[in-house]
Amino acid sequence: MEEPGQLKRALMDASAGALSGAVSRTVTSPLDVIKIRFQVQLEPTSTWALVGSNVPARSKYTGIFQAAKDIYREERLPGFWRGNVPALLMVVPYTAIQFTVLQKLKTIAAGSSKAEDQVHLSPYLSYVSGALAGCAATIGSYPFDLLRTILASQGEPKVYPNMRSALLHIIRTRGFRGLYAGLTPTLIEIVPYAGLQFGTYDTFKRWTMAWNHYRSSKAGLHSEDDSLSSFQLFLCGLAAGTCAKLVCHPLDVVKKRFQIEGLQRDPRYGARLEPSTYRSMFDALNRIPQLEGWSGLYKGIVPSTIKAAPAGAVTFFVFELTSHWLESTFS
Repeated sequence: MEEPGQLKRALMDASAGALSGAVSRTVTSPLDVIKIRFQVQLEPTSTWALVGSNVPARSKYTGIFQAAKDIYREERLPGFWRGNVPALLMVVPYTAIQFTVLQKLKTIAAGSSKAEDQVHLSPYLSYVSGALAGCAATIGSYPFDLLRTILASQGEPKVYPNMRSALLHIIRTRGFRGLYAGLTPTLIEIVPYAGLQFGTYDTFKRWTMAWNHYRSSKAGLHSEDDSLSSFQLFLCGLAAGTCAKLVCHPLDVVKKRFQIEGLQRDPRYGARLEPSTYRSMFDALNRIPQLEGWSGLYKGIVPSTIKAAPAGAVTFFVFELTSHWLESTFS
């Protein structure tokens, strides 16, 4: 049985994590929808990508602004928040589990639940804690991630009018295992992604604190307070999210392909991905470059990178502010 203080700490971490994830997801949803449309489009998503591609040149989406214009013209503003309900249902347990497990692991490693003690942890422990927390959160929230991808991918006319109809159809045609299609590349992706995100975030925080200390010393100030400003926390989160996304994007593309196999979208969105198109994750990683060129593994990388920066920044920024507010309110 946990001590009352530990339980309260876990609840505060879960609450702060859930709120930060929900705010981040809602703010960046338009970029996420565009990213998903690019990732599930078998045709090239830009003119330069035609080089080395064996797929016909006719494409529905060929750039961020063109995609945004088309989505607005055909689906109006709600189109940019397609799948946001399951995304929010996903991100609340995901982020809550992620931050709770992360803080628990850091507390065990540091022997203290205080942030000032945990910030001096070894970078390796930060990376490992982030990776394990990401795996736990992914398994707990994955069905919502799958539903979000399907609803954001379907376009007009809708294949599924709502989340409930999509859920029932998947269970009826693919069984409960269908709710975890693409889980393998997701888990393989989340280890380096979460590890990089949290590890680099802590690393950037340490560097910034050292910079603050150096700047204070140079100015002749001898303050022991080397805490970070809100803007510095924002920048650390931004840098962490960007680094993680750039490294792990190909596995995210593979995951999305498995998630939308068999989705009967309107033909104007391009070739459909039939069931069992890819035998395994490694088969997908091999066939996508063969059929679509190496750029196929990086479809959606531009909106994904643009989204990763503010998403990471907003997530950590809101988490830190909410966490500090809860500590001061309930301590």
